[in-house]
Amino acid sequence: MTEGFQKQTDARLAGDKLVASHVREDPFAAAFKATRMPMIVTDPNQQDNPIIFCNEAFERLTGYSNEELIGFNCRLMQGPETDPDTVARIREAVADGRDVAVDILNYRKDGNTFWNALFISPVRDDDGRIVYFFSSQLDFSNVKSKEAELAAARHKAEEAVAKRTSDLQASLAARSLLVHEVDHRVKNNLLTMASIVKMQARLTRDAGQRQALMSVLNRIEAISTVQRKLFTTDDVARFDIAEFARELATDLVGALRRDDVVLTLDLSPVYVPAVKASPLSLIVNELVGDAVLRGLGECGGEIHVVVKRLNGHFLIRVEDTSQPVEPDETSAEVGRMLLEASARQLAARIERRTEGERTIVEVTLLIEHEKDIPY
Repeated sequence: MTEGFQKQTDARLAGDKLVASHVREDPFAAAFKATRMPMIVTDPNQQDNPIIFCNEAFERLTGYSNEELIGFNCRLMQGPETDPDTVARIREAVADGRDVAVDILNYRKDGNTFWNALFISPVRDDDGRIVYFFSSQLDFSNVKSKEAELAAARHKAEEAVAKRTSDLQASLAARSLLVHEVDHRVKNNLLTMASIVKMQARLTRDAGQRQALMSVLNRIEAISTVQRKLFTTDDVARFDIAEFARELATDLVGALRRDDVVLTLDLSPVYVPAVKASPLSLIVNELVGDAVLRGLGECGGEIHVVVKRLNGHFLIRVEDTSQPVEPDETSAEVGRMLLEASARQLAARIERRTEGERTIVEVTLLIEHEKDIPY
């Protein structure tokens, strides 16, 4: 038996062992195989860290068959124009056992190149030992090629995020180590979407279009913050909306660099199920962002944010006192529609009133089951 054949055999056995450790109905296996996001698993405990498992999306992306991939290192996708510094960054991150995210020029089997948004994360066992490396790829060659294709690339990224979010939400209950790593990719894909929007904004000369793109970027970053917080806590099934409101409001007001815009907070920990985190984060983002805009007049203003439980309800209230600034009609309409759509999704009620220069907006959500949103 040749050394090369033995390496392929060992890699395939390791991949079979990984799959065998998950029951047939395990959502990880189903999501990994069915998703359109190219993904692979490598084994650092074998010589040269070979690929031991890949999905069909990865085979379609690279043009290599399963038999041609298993047992080989990912460097087979490198070529003459692949940046050696980027390769060195990947090699160092793998050696150090840490996450790495890079944009790299890779080669398909037929020799054609593609730009690959590559994310690699180590997967550790209960003792902290690295047992696998998990990698996902995103072909964003269209974004690199020309501005005219940015919209198509963004749409493709949005579809990938929506599909993966749906798949990974179903996997969350399993609490599998690898399922957790797959869900971590959602945050990375949101960062990819944010990068695409930033690129579009830089290339757009029309001020109105640029402002609209930055509004979209702010909302993507709000959802990205939710994902980051969900997966940096021990409990990924619930989310503290009060802590999110604190971070968001502080960042938005702090970015103004104005002493005449004063922020006060009245926040109590309120944990919500993870499935409600995204629409609630959008509600907080729209309310605080709207208040910040009204505080941009020459005289500044005061912004007060409240998040608490009240008489069986979950309450978000944002008050601002300022000389009103006339908002852009389109931006205001988009914000209103997002706020109302998020409220409908949560069966929440919105109340808005104005008392002189003081504007108060309250969003209340009935807590149907105490166990769903604990103290």
